[in-house]
Amino acid sequence: MSTQDGGRTEPVRSAGPTPRIPDCPLARTVQAIGPWWTLEILHEVFEGRGRFEAIRRNLATPADVLADRIADLTARGLLEAEEASPESGDPEYRATDLGRALRPLILVMAAWGNHRLAPEDRSLVLVDVRTGVAVDPVVVDRLTGQPVDTADHVFAPGPKASELIVARYPEIPRRP
Repeated sequence: MSTQDGGRTEPVRSAGPTPRIPDCPLARTVQAIGPWWTLEILHEVFEGRGRFEAIRRNLATPADVLADRIADLTARGLLEAEEASPESGDPEYRATDLGRALRPLILVMAAWGNHRLAPEDRSLVLVDVRTGVAVDPVVVDRLTGQPVDTADHVFAPGPKASELIVARYPEIPRRP
């Protein structure tokens, strides 16, 4: 954040919603992502536009606002900075492992945003760079390769589930 004399202070961590059920993985995800602009900035970085000026220009964000937002993402461990080149003085940002783990979520969210649009009405599509063909991302089980967006896949309490989780989700017996 900027001070009145133009100096920088530590960013104030974005306050996300307070989860009703603290150990809920959905709530943890929302807290990790924080404000909507987190996904916009990460999208720019994932698309190879990680220089500060490129992000600022593409998102039409004032430099001081973007600096605060990038400082917040860096403090939360989603982005890291490479040293600015002496010629340009323009730092480049890249996603950390934690930040890169959000890319599949962004891809699926974009696909969901296109889901009800006719293909000719979509403004942005995900394509395979080798073929140029549009792809439709789905979430699958890593072990079986089966899509998990069916009624055959439900949430169940995990080993460290709180009483609130246990009360809300039934135990699913493991079958051979």
